[in-house]
Amino acid sequence: MSLTRLLPAPPQTVPLEGAYLSLDLHRQAGAGDMLIYANYIASVDGRIALRHPVSGEFSVPTSLANPRDWRLYQELAAQADVMIVSARYMRQLAKGTAQDLLPVGEGDAYRDLRDWRAEAGLAPQPDVVVVSCSLDIPETSLDRLADRRVVVATAENADAGAVAGLRERGIAVVPAGRDHVEGGMLRRALVGRGYRSAYMIAGPGVYRTLLAAAAIDRLFLTTRHRLLGGRDFHTILEADLPAPVSLALNAMYLDAEGEQHFADYRIEAPHA
Repeated sequence: MSLTRLLPAPPQTVPLEGAYLSLDLHRQAGAGDMLIYANYIASVDGRIALRHPVSGEFSVPTSLANPRDWRLYQELAAQADVMIVSARYMRQLAKGTAQDLLPVGEGDAYRDLRDWRAEAGLAPQPDVVVVSCSLDIPETSLDRLADRRVVVATAENADAGAVAGLRERGIAVVPAGRDHVEGGMLRRALVGRGYRSAYMIAGPGVYRTLLAAAAIDRLFLTTRHRLLGGRDFHTILEADLPAPVSLALNAMYLDAEGEQHFADYRIEAPHA
């Protein structure tokens, strides 16, 4: 499987496998800091999720999801100390409707990624940080992540009983804002726990939280060459920002066979 790397110039053919793994994202942060990066797949008209007509839940449409993009998703996961998710994801995990169990992939196809983590001195699986003010996190979803450390980032005024219940289960609960989770405080809390790289796979709400606080560094965006239309959808960003955020294009790859292109952006903003 190959890609055409369009940028940096000159264009050249490169293997798909390893295109992102070669970035060594877990080694990019300076001392006492970390790298936080996000990843989405979108249609040309900007849809990242559509509402299912039966369940009513939003999910990545099958017309977008594909194994070539999934390989690069896994390469990003392989470089993470921790993955940032929402409580909504945890509820989907409990119901069996989540896209993924946050793995560094299982099976022979991803053996190289598991070996890579071991050689890099990383745990077999990334830890998980759940961003939630409601603390509506099913116990069954926490049970499915018993093989790794789980941290819940919440507001200072979160329900005391729910906080106590999580701590009784051995879950670390970290206040990251008074009335809501604030991106800068979340970042500092993760740095304080020794994390060097975080992969944000939550929806547009958590992404906006990080962007608004200048607390996220990179965006990996797959654009599938399709138009989906429809009126009931999610896009990457759905709320106001304090100011426009500039992006610098680090690299772009054309995947002609997969009818998509991959872009790696640096988010140009100082950290809060």
